[in-house]
Formats: sequence, structure tokens, C-alpha cells
Amino acid sequence: MADNFYPADGMKALKKLRSLRPELFKAFVDFDTKAFEEGALSVKVKELIAVATAHITQCPYCIDVHTKRAITAGATEEEVAESIFVAMALRAGGSFAHSTVAMHALEHK
Repeated sequence: MADNFYPADGMKALKKLRSLRPELFKAFVDFDTKAFEEGALSVKVKELIAVATAHITQCPYCIDVHTKRAITAGATEEEVAESIFVAMALRAGGSFAHSTVAMHALEHK
């Protein structure tokens, strides 16, 4: 098995996306930058939310970047770990909640 499923330099491929639609690329980068500024939520809290969300969306690049940014923003390793467990609970919770669809189907076959 390979050491990595995603190449470490995989984000370099975004250059092509930027070259194809630079105005949309810039708009996204500007929005992303603004969303992570200090506001009603601290940068640390936003980064912990991003760590959790990245685990739910399963983006390895986001997991890497936002974990490092969370630590830089003052998060502890324990806070990062806990945010991942919150993500796991929500991901599992989705299956739990959607089980009602299957149970409904069993009752109405």
C-alpha cells in the first residue's frame, strides 16, 4: 500500500483552476480569508470547527492545514482531538438519524 493516498503537493493543481477562472478563484480565497478572521468566534474556535468539518468532509488537505492553523491559533492537542471526536459523533449521528428512513420503509413495504 502507498504511504499516501493524496500527494503532498496535490494542492499545486489549484493553479490550473485559478488560471481557468481567476475571478471566481479570487472570490473564493477572499471569502475564505474573511470567514476565518477574528469575529464573534475566535480564530482558535473557527479553526477547531474547521478541523472537525474537515474530518466530516474527509478532505486530507483541509485536515492538515486547519490542524496546524488551530495549533498556531492556540488550540491544544487535546482540543484538536476533542473536535475530531465531535466530528465522529456527528458523522455517526447522520447514519443514526437516517436509519429512520429505513425503518419507515420496513413498516411500509
